[in-house]
Formats: sequence, structure tokens, C-alpha cells
Amino acid sequence: MNLVTPTPALVTAVILAGGLARRFRGEDKGLIELSRRPLAAWVAERLAGRVAEVLVNANRNLAEYAVLGYPVVADHLPGNLGPLAGLLAAGRTAQQQWLLSVPCDTPFLPLDLAIHLHAQAVANNVPMVRAADETGIHYAVMLMHRSLLGELEAFVLDGGREVRVWQETQPLETVYFKGDPYAFLNVNTPDDLRQAERLARRYRR
Repeated sequence: MNLVTPTPALVTAVILAGGLARRFRGEDKGLIELSRRPLAAWVAERLAGRVAEVLVNANRNLAEYAVLGYPVVADHLPGNLGPLAGLLAAGRTAQQQWLLSVPCDTPFLPLDLAIHLHAQAVANNVPMVRAADETGIHYAVMLMHRSLLGELEAFVLDGGREVRVWQETQPLETVYFKGDPYAFLNVNTPDDLRQAERLARRYRR
């Protein structure tokens, strides 16, 4: 049987691992292990070969993140300003015109995430799209054209922090993904991690 290798989307995926993980007592969430592998490694695996480039945004334990095999980019703005600051930092070095942000705590992302988001953005000529499913809108799973980086930086420097609020300043569309209620599961708490452990086997590649 011949397995067809998908053509990578012309996208730079940014794994956002720069947060403080307060609900995990300040542990570096991307390095918390799920079935003996860091959460960020699970996310990277869902993206590998399906996007043109993967970057990791992290602000501590940079050497540990580098072990994943992808460039690690720290925030250039001081003060741990959140995911938008991480996206800004990655945008400085990204090789592609489209930037896909994904949290480091979403280990079961759809394998076709990038291709579907990119296809809708290009087809409908919008600079930003975000993902949703039956559980709601996943604001941090967002594809954005790099032409918006200047406006994004101004938004952050003006005190903007919420991804949802940033999105509402721009034309955007929402892409719905069906068929997997756990595709966008966020491991935000120890209870979430226990649930992910029960599910992990079905998502191994």
C-alpha cells in the first residue's frame, strides 16, 4: 500500500510555550509529560511534515525545548505579555507569510489543521482565520498573515493582551472542524492531564 505524503502548507507554525502555567503551580507547561513525552513534543508531532516550518516560542528552559528539534524563539518584549507577544517574536524570524499559532498544551490537534485554515484564508482573501469545533471557538489556534505584525505590535504595546480582542480588530473567519471532540483539548489542569493520559494511546502516530 502506498501512503500519500501530504504537501506541507506554506505556513510557519508557532508553538506557544512562553506562558507561566499558574494552574500547574508555575511548571513549564510545554515540558509537562504526557505518556512520558513533553506536551510540546505532542503538538510538534501533529504539525511535523504538514507545515513548512515549526518554531517554538519559550521564555525559560530553552535548551530543553531545543531538544524537540525546532528553532526556539524567546519574547523580545519584556514582562511575559502573553501569547500575542510570543507570536510577535516568532514573526521576526518566520520564513513563511502565514503564521499559525497553537498552544503547547493541545496535544491532539487535527492533522489537517494547517491545510484547512490556510485554504480558507487564501480562498476568501482574509488575513486571519481561527479554529472552532463543537466545544466552541479556540481563539489561540489562529492563522494570521504576517502583514498584520505591525498592527499586532501596536496592539500589544498599547496594553492589548487578549487574543479574542485582537482578532476582533481585523477581518477574520472561523473554520469549523468536526468529528473529534478531543482535537482541541487543552491540558490546563492536572485533571485535564489525567483525561489526556486516558486518550493518548489513540493519538500516537
